[in-house]
Amino acid sequence: MSVELNHTIVHCRDNRESAEFLADLLGLTVGEEWGPFVPVVLANSVTLDFATIPAASITPQHYAFLISEAEFDTAFARIQALGIDYFADPHQKIPGEINHNDGGRGVYFPDPSGHGMELITRPYGG
Repeated sequence: MSVELNHTIVHCRDNRESAEFLADLLGLTVGEEWGPFVPVVLANSVTLDFATIPAASITPQHYAFLISEAEFDTAFARIQALGIDYFADPHQKIPGEINHNDGGRGVYFPDPSGHGMELITRPYGG
């Protein structure tokens, strides 16, 4: 059997809010709450299980999503419509811009719990 990532737990202030935020931006479905988790399943069958924990205990993580050009257009329009701060770089030194790394497009933005989210249309080094 080959090794595949099946799921990961994403700590957040409000599991429903964070799951719906990501699902809305990416056109995904929020699954049924299961115990402390609200799941969002990605196209490659990896599940992000959002779990509410005390805000002081959240360590910001980075989550990068490879999406199509059309999905990028939709998600980026939603980011702009919601007034979410976005950046061309992970260090937030280039605000209000996207990047064109490796011939694609990319953008960085925070989720409601402060995690660094990234959307890219081309894998790095590709």
